[in-house]
Amino acid sequence: MVKQYACARTITLLKNGVLSVGESAEAVAACVKAAGEIRETISLPIAGMTCAACSARVERGLRKMPGILEAAVNLAAEKGTVTYDPGRVTLGEIVNKIRDIGYDVPGEEVELAISGMTCAACSARVEKRLNSLPGVQRAAVNLATGRAGVTFIPGVTSAGELRRAVVALGYQARRAADVSRDEEGRARQREIRLQVTRFVLAAFLSLPLIWMMMAEAAGWHQFMISPWIQLALATPVQFVAGWQFYRGACHALKTGGANMDVLVALGTSTAYFYSLAAVIMGWKTLYFESAAVVITLILLGKLLEAVARGKTSEAIKKLMGLRAETARIIRDGREEDVPVEEVEVGDLVLVRPGERIPVDGVIIGGNSSVDESMLTGESVPVDKGPGDEVAGASVNKQGSFTFKATRVGEDTALARIIRLVEAAQGSKAPVQRLADRVSGIFVPAVVVVALLTFGGWYLSGAGITAALANMITVLVIACPCALGLATPTAIMVGTGVGAEKGILIRGGEHLERAGKIDTVVLDKTGTITRGEPSVTDLLALPPFREEDLLAAVAVGERKSEHPLGQAVVERAREAGIHFEQEAEDFEAVPGRGIRFRAGGRVWLVGNGELAKSRGVNLSTVLTDKNRWEEEGKTVMVVVADDRLAGMIAVADTVKDHAAEAIAELKRMGLEVYMLTGDQGRTARAIARQVGIDHVMAEVLPENKADEIIRLKNAGRVVAMVGDGINDAPALAAADTGMAIGTGTDVAMESASITLMRGDLRAIVYAIRLSRQTLRKIKQNLFWAFFYNFIGIPLAVLGVFTPVMGSMAMAFSSVSVVANSLLLKRYNPEKSCSRIETKKDNHNLER
Repeated sequence: MVKQYACARTITLLKNGVLSVGESAEAVAACVKAAGEIRETISLPIAGMTCAACSARVERGLRKMPGILEAAVNLAAEKGTVTYDPGRVTLGEIVNKIRDIGYDVPGEEVELAISGMTCAACSARVEKRLNSLPGVQRAAVNLATGRAGVTFIPGVTSAGELRRAVVALGYQARRAADVSRDEEGRARQREIRLQVTRFVLAAFLSLPLIWMMMAEAAGWHQFMISPWIQLALATPVQFVAGWQFYRGACHALKTGGANMDVLVALGTSTAYFYSLAAVIMGWKTLYFESAAVVITLILLGKLLEAVARGKTSEAIKKLMGLRAETARIIRDGREEDVPVEEVEVGDLVLVRPGERIPVDGVIIGGNSSVDESMLTGESVPVDKGPGDEVAGASVNKQGSFTFKATRVGEDTALARIIRLVEAAQGSKAPVQRLADRVSGIFVPAVVVVALLTFGGWYLSGAGITAALANMITVLVIACPCALGLATPTAIMVGTGVGAEKGILIRGGEHLERAGKIDTVVLDKTGTITRGEPSVTDLLALPPFREEDLLAAVAVGERKSEHPLGQAVVERAREAGIHFEQEAEDFEAVPGRGIRFRAGGRVWLVGNGELAKSRGVNLSTVLTDKNRWEEEGKTVMVVVADDRLAGMIAVADTVKDHAAEAIAELKRMGLEVYMLTGDQGRTARAIARQVGIDHVMAEVLPENKADEIIRLKNAGRVVAMVGDGINDAPALAAADTGMAIGTGTDVAMESASITLMRGDLRAIVYAIRLSRQTLRKIKQNLFWAFFYNFIGIPLAVLGVFTPVMGSMAMAFSSVSVVANSLLLKRYNPEKSCSRIETKKDNHNLER
């Protein structure tokens, strides 16, 4: 009877998610056995439900799943409460089921700043732990930045639980948002100073031991140091300067892991304690100098690595340094200098020659030229006047002007760029997956190899001294650090160089894909052309006159945002036409034109297909229409009350350097396509001007993404370049979407890479930089793997001594970071490596 009561009570407590202190493990076990199942109850946010039928559909779908015991969905709260058996169904399967039904389980993103990670094994262990937590959808840990990006389901877990899980592994963790950039910089400087102190202490005490070791090798036995003095010199090195390795190893082993600290502590401790026993027992062979020198050299490597890793984030420091400290605002007719943080949207800001523009805004008075090179990479100052936008952090060259603040604080272009670069530098590239998998088993495998080395040498009759020396060498030569730093350091430097050139790459995955592009698709309007067309020809058919036709079309186009329509409105203004009436019943026909009512008539303005759809015969104007289109002009057919009224030709000029950029893309072995909604004849005329061989014309906005998918299905790696809202689906569908920064925010949000200037040569620079960064990543990974796969076998064979092994280990990670830093010298605007040139020539020949 008691047993049944205990089971019933425990089931109730488990179901409610609470277990009192009085409930024994035996009671729980008995309950589980009696009930035959373990219950867990979770509450999930569910997005996308609009009515009771939606919530009922989710409930039915969940209840049909094996292992689901109860499911209740609350439409008003947009939450679902699910009780399930974790032995039969996982949380991930429940989330996927909800998404399969057609709804979403939104996740919350948090970034953790983690300190104490020393090698790839550390980051791999933290990442594995975070991914194992209930409710975590994705976790990625970056060793180079010391950051973890985690997406989790609120209500199932929290940022606090994520932080506690990391702390339980022996590391320090805080929400990155709580760590100011200044504080982060100070922490990095403290780390460098601490490493300097440790290294100086170790080097000072190790120098006599090194001198003795060299003298012994030269046969100068008179310089041998007393064993007790050796012990006195080596002990502070081992347990003061080298204490960080013991602390890190202890934390790792306590949580069932192993990292570089374990290898260093194990190897040097073996040498130290063997030597201590030898001193006490009176044995001749000592290894104090090996233990001390190994720690000294590894500390030197850590110091150089810390300095080098600090340099990889210099791009963000430079961007942060562009911020203005103060702003001169006009309030109540008076000029007032205030901290830039106090500027509000709508404030009037006065900027004088040579001053840095404090926030984003629109000029309302005055003219000047503005240096935007720090944001766009464009060195030529841009002329600005009333109505033009200005970006915070750019520099006013000459002339004063007043502008109205439109974006301040974290909403400015500079703040968004910094956030994007930070996110990119904290991301991972798919090419890193192999290194992550190896890192997870690296340290245990090395320990096994070291033990086998000792056993092999000892059993072969080499004696305990040689066996011990070779085992120590295996332990200290192995370096998982290089594996963990190979990819993120190159990504950090590559994205930083890109940001300085006005090329914003969203992350490692996008950078890697961009390096593999073989096809570039360019939108025409606003990308190849300026997107600022003007009227070139006008044909009016009786009874209409040219000015009447222009006035009528302009009335309708005033409600259109299309560049062609705005060109007609501008021409009407230049002709002195006054708009005395408004268009009624305005309707935009996607990909074809517009329809509206004005002056008692129904007007259609658009391409020939729009006119034909109303049964209008174009034969009388076909000769002029074809001639204009052959000249690369866009022809707008005008229909009044289903009767042909005339035509207007509009031309958009090609951007400077467009032909040069496209020729360079082709030299790089890339296929270049033009994608446009224009008629084929017009599109081909523009394509001929810039040297494009492949044209996809008359493509409606909603079909642009389909054309990209068709190219991808043909086996191509496609980059789509565009600037408008109607390009966003195509940008998202491409392997790599590139948004021209002069375009809309919607396009930029859909893109993998944002080009902050409209110059098409930036596409060339972005692809070159991506290729060069990918090349650096592969070089780093090759050397990291090569070093370990060659160094460890040589240590096993006794080719290296412990000191030689520690030297190699200390400089392996430094060499990887240094190789990544070489990217800082790479200028994608001027350099094209000999290797790439040969490859491009080969592709062209093929």
